[in-house]
Amino acid sequence: QVQLVESGGGLVQAGGSMRLSCAASGRIFTYYTMGWFRQAPGKEREAVAAISWNGGIRYYADSAKGRFTISRDNAKITVYLQMNSLNVEDTAVYYCAAGGRVWEGGYTDMDYWGKGTLVTVSS
Repeated sequence: QVQLVESGGGLVQAGGSMRLSCAASGRIFTYYTMGWFRQAPGKEREAVAAISWNGGIRYYADSAKGRFTISRDNAKITVYLQMNSLNVEDTAVYYCAAGGRVWEGGYTDMDYWGKGTLVTVSS
């Protein structure tokens, strides 16, 4: 079993930056694809970014390209999402996920999910 705990959410002004962290525990984190997803009020959950076990492959949703960066530190069993140039449309609950596979053009379903952290971007 894998446990995922997100942190780093909060309130930020439009144009600002924020870094989310996801601490993993349980089974061997090192070999898991990791991803960030988000769900805005009244909308379906959508993928933001995903990263392969060694960081060599990264997927970004169009909305994240050029603004967000996903990274991981396997020694610290943590994955990060650096978000820059935030806008009000980025307001959502952000979820960390593990499992599945990733390629530059997409990803498969994830097996494990965190409980989410709320990011609110004010205008």
